[in-house]
Amino acid sequence: MPKSLTLGNGNILVCLDKYGQIRDLYYHYAGLENHVGAGMVHKIGFWVDESFSWIDDGLWEVTVDYEKETMAGRISAKNPNLGVEVNFCDVVYNEKNIFLREVSFKNLFDRNRKIKIFFNQEFNIGGTLRGDTSYYDPNTNVIIHYEGRRVFLINASVGEKSFTDYSIGLFAIEGREGTFKDAEDGVLSKSPIEYGQVDSVISCEVDLSPNAQATLYYFLTVGKSVREVKNLNDYVLEKTPAYLVKSTKDYWNAWVHNQRFTFYSLSESIVDLFNKSLVIIRTHVSSNGAIIASADSDMLFYGRDTYSYVWPRDAAISSIALAMAGDFNASRRFFEFCKDTISEDGFFLHKYRPDKSLGSSWHPWIRNGKAEFPIQEDETALVIYALRVYYELSKDLEFIESLYNPLIKKAAEFMVSYMDEARGLPKPSYDLWEMKFGIHTFTAACVYGALKAAGDFARLLGKEKSAEIYLKGAERIGKAIIDHLYDRETGFFYKSVNFENGEVILDRTIDVSSAWGVYKFAVLPFDEPLLKRAFEQTRERLALKTEIGGIARFEGDVYHGQGGNIPGNPWFITSLWSTQYKMQFVQKEEELPEIVRDFTWVVAHALPSGIISEQINPYSGEQLSAAPLIWSHAEYVIAVISYLMKLEKLGICKACYPIT
Repeated sequence: MPKSLTLGNGNILVCLDKYGQIRDLYYHYAGLENHVGAGMVHKIGFWVDESFSWIDDGLWEVTVDYEKETMAGRISAKNPNLGVEVNFCDVVYNEKNIFLREVSFKNLFDRNRKIKIFFNQEFNIGGTLRGDTSYYDPNTNVIIHYEGRRVFLINASVGEKSFTDYSIGLFAIEGREGTFKDAEDGVLSKSPIEYGQVDSVISCEVDLSPNAQATLYYFLTVGKSVREVKNLNDYVLEKTPAYLVKSTKDYWNAWVHNQRFTFYSLSESIVDLFNKSLVIIRTHVSSNGAIIASADSDMLFYGRDTYSYVWPRDAAISSIALAMAGDFNASRRFFEFCKDTISEDGFFLHKYRPDKSLGSSWHPWIRNGKAEFPIQEDETALVIYALRVYYELSKDLEFIESLYNPLIKKAAEFMVSYMDEARGLPKPSYDLWEMKFGIHTFTAACVYGALKAAGDFARLLGKEKSAEIYLKGAERIGKAIIDHLYDRETGFFYKSVNFENGEVILDRTIDVSSAWGVYKFAVLPFDEPLLKRAFEQTRERLALKTEIGGIARFEGDVYHGQGGNIPGNPWFITSLWSTQYKMQFVQKEEELPEIVRDFTWVVAHALPSGIISEQINPYSGEQLSAAPLIWSHAEYVIAVISYLMKLEKLGICKACYPIT
């Protein structure tokens, strides 16, 4: 199930489903230690007129969205049969580890009624499914869940009155379905403590006259000790939940509007998705600079692991989007994360956990009996390329100087050494899709761009000898790409080449990343006939001829495949690459609608809340794989900003893009 909302503050990340229920809760890094997940859910239920209903039982009309231009969830739920309408405003407080829900009830009937709302908490603290404890604390009238140094406090209030009922018990163990079942008769048993695999429920009640409404607040504090979460509870009560909700919304509204973009000719829905994408990317950035690919834990149901890792590839592109949008702080922290994780040999491995430790991988250290670095070299190169984008926008020379030896030089020295001296290409590594081993066009182009960036950094800092080495290395790779990776007969760039035992092994798979890399990293000018032909042919071969449209990654892509005579599923990333390339050829305002149509296509296939997945079903348009995928959101942000920059270049809008 795609997540419909993500809310975070750099230390905790909360993901809500299409019913507004908590499905993931990460602490104390985004993406590390999901204390819900694994099919668990914090259920929400209602008792009205001797009838009980869970919000996900199919009887509620539920809409989930972000509140406009801020990081706050706005959920509306209406049950005509019960005669109840409920509206939630959800935030993660930006300054402290507190999740808050402002819940407004409305009685839709013309008689007095008592309404109870039940909040269920299903924790999997530390992902262990055992050893948790939950108890009711009578001194502070709160529920505590804990295991070791991970503690969660639950509280709720209606005006001055706290929650009125509670129960704690076993969940999905020893024949127990869960304590949430205790709510379904409208009364909780007040069981005060349980250990093992446990859940809890609290309830609040309100008396409403005809067509009247009332507001309650639910909040959850997170920390490493009981004392810490109780102090946070006191903080909420002192400041008031209403104040913290408003303060959080005000902060993120200011963050969204920190840079005054002028969205000339773009529709409100396109701009709205741009702002939401920025917020969604930001929720996946930890305070230590880690940027995870996705917080969607449901990937566990389709494979062996989730996307809750720092892929240097995804994270570097996300850092570019953030820098282009003016959030230099988040981008800067990412590069500091990279400084701490790059290997002594000068490369990045496959992926990392948000605490900077090594992530899971399927890339072996030995191949055909020979030791090989298990790397995608594009991930090393992309970090240096992204750092150049950061510098060009921020002009933060002091920061670049601080990273030169531990990051820039280390990576550049590896890249110039990891080359086939005879041909001038990078040595083999895994492709950006993490599947095939070889010398890939995209990787070679990316290394070209990274060495150009490293050479420019070296020259900027007066290191002329190093600058010459890096720039000459880039020049050799650029020439070798045309000599060895371009098929002059067909006009396509090869996906990859391998040189084994005197034999040249070509992979002629049509892959959009090949032509994209040559363009993106400026191996050739965008309007070079050779590149133009390659890109147009590639786009034609990989365009989906279904009603849904979009661009596939490569011919024969079966990842989440839906069958049929198609090259593969459409990806948001690759479709937006096509948009960015087309944008280069726009010369007058009359040509802009074609670009805007591409943005409209993305909006049409995003969730109502703005969530963009990795790929979509080519026949139904249903989102597939991880949702959200931060790389998809980053490419959308980059594409929209590139559009604004194009407007300025053409003189159509003089103040569309304020960063430069």
